[in-house]
Amino acid sequence: MFVLGIESSCDETSASVLEMDEKAGVRRILSNIVASQIDVHAMYGGVVPEIASRAHVEAVSSITYRALEEAGIGAKDLGVVGVTAYPGLIGALLVGVNFSKALAYANGIPLVGVNHIKAHIAAAYLEYPELRPPFLALVVSGGHTSIYSVDRFNEMTELGSTRDDAIGEAFDKIARVLGMPYPGGAALDRLAYEGKEGVLTFPSPALAGDALDFSFSGIKTAALNTINRFVQTGQETPKADIACAYVKTITDAVVKKIRQALNQTGQKSLVMAGGVAANTHLREALGTLCKNKKVNFYVPRPQLCGDNGAMVAAAGYYAYLAGERAGTDLNASAQDDGSPD
Repeated sequence: MFVLGIESSCDETSASVLEMDEKAGVRRILSNIVASQIDVHAMYGGVVPEIASRAHVEAVSSITYRALEEAGIGAKDLGVVGVTAYPGLIGALLVGVNFSKALAYANGIPLVGVNHIKAHIAAAYLEYPELRPPFLALVVSGGHTSIYSVDRFNEMTELGSTRDDAIGEAFDKIARVLGMPYPGGAALDRLAYEGKEGVLTFPSPALAGDALDFSFSGIKTAALNTINRFVQTGQETPKADIACAYVKTITDAVVKKIRQALNQTGQKSLVMAGGVAANTHLREALGTLCKNKKVNFYVPRPQLCGDNGAMVAAAGYYAYLAGERAGTDLNASAQDDGSPD
């Protein structure tokens, strides 16, 4: 079956065509076109929702037909269209949802609304043909930091999450204050290797107790206060040492909660997904944890960690197999559960 995935939840417009046949073990990416808006939003230091929505309008049609052309098929050959319907920026989501509804209706193709978080997890299916539920999943991105028990391809239960800011926002905010261009998370990841461990300390975002929850507001405030103290006293800001302590503290917190989650659930497989899954410190630390605990560790290549149509198509395919269908009344939602705002 050929599956089209459309992604427009934030600042990437993406379309992808997959060839999927679960019974035959086929999970193949035929095309995955991504139109990034990073350069557009860089001057503002973050995503401007209205600008993002307009950019999606300009790009969605052309990249979809590029994806079909690269895959060597026409719209009539598609077996299902999957589109990110929630969560995300509501104006951006509406562009992809309305375009997909029109495309599916005009060509008589089944349509499925996709949960963006499930899509991030589904990216791992494309990277690892052997991967099947049940497993533990960690979703880390600019808007999400959550731990899930994935029980079936289309069913998962949240075990823990952040109670305030997301891990990606925490990285980007401090990177911006340190003078790094948007998005700064990757630059902060690199700079952390140049700093000295133990010079500075920050409070852990891993909440105490058995709950698998995080809070990143405290470490952000502590890092901001540290930076301001150096500035106000006229001292040179030790950017590398700050990056080192900040990234290590957050990494250690994630490892702590994942260790707890593995112990509590007894799962023998862990998937890390989302844009922040490209962070090299997290990949290395969780890889070591899983190796020591004899747990299988699955993390997609960096190109599949960020928002992309391939992950949406994969999630759409499994939702379709589970019997999900959407009509022309499909709507977008900013909420994680797809409920009205």
